[in-house]
Amino acid sequence: MDYLQRIAEDRRLSILLLLDASPGGAANEALLQSALPEFGHDPSADQVRTDLAWLAEQRLLGQRDMQGLMVATITVRGIDAAHGRATVPGVKRPRPGA
Repeated sequence: MDYLQRIAEDRRLSILLLLDASPGGAANEALLQSALPEFGHDPSADQVRTDLAWLAEQRLLGQRDMQGLMVATITVRGIDAAHGRATVPGVKRPRPGA
């Protein structure tokens, strides 16, 4: 696995963790982008939208367009992946106890 793939997997895990910590398990793409630097990531708006689409394809979150802004809501499968109870290729597994 190359370095860029590792970054993508960690960024996707970070998005799931942020959604899991959000009220109602939901957040918009702009809020997620502004919070990702706390996890060591500085993605573009396009990268966040691409990650949300990928995570939705994996059934880890649902998304809806609210006047041009994507709002993501974590699914039960996404919560399980965020906490290491499910393994999803393309999403980093969290460290034990994290």
